[in-house]
Amino acid sequence: MNLLIQTLAAACGTVAFSLLFGAPKRYYAYCALIGGSGWLLYLVAAPLSSPPTATFLATVLVILMSRWFAVRKRCPVTIFLISGIIPLVPGAGIYWAAYYAVTNQLSTALDRGFGALKISVAIVLGIVFVFELPQKLFRVGLKKEEHL
Repeated sequence: MNLLIQTLAAACGTVAFSLLFGAPKRYYAYCALIGGSGWLLYLVAAPLSSPPTATFLATVLVILMSRWFAVRKRCPVTIFLISGIIPLVPGAGIYWAAYYAVTNQLSTALDRGFGALKISVAIVLGIVFVFELPQKLFRVGLKKEEHL
């Protein structure tokens, strides 16, 4: 039940950021699906691996889905990518690192900050990895006239 609630919360948060970033309303459902799917994969993978590894896997899924929907809907991939990646961003880790630094708990701040940095690097690597794939892979299944 907790898995479902967290996935729905991530999907709703993704739609909220889609609204904030000015994505067209017709793409909200796709953004929600992408953000929710990424968070669900993170939740499933996190107990089986480290948080950076789970984040990397979830990022790869988010970017694959973003590119796929961008080709199908003929729109920029950033519409789906920016809002879909939001649930994976280590905002709490950055917040706690700053909090512990300000309260002079430097070893805890360093530990939290390094954890947030590892997750951030995992996100960047996931994005770079998927964007290196050729565009024609995402056009599979489209009719000839839809390739234009």
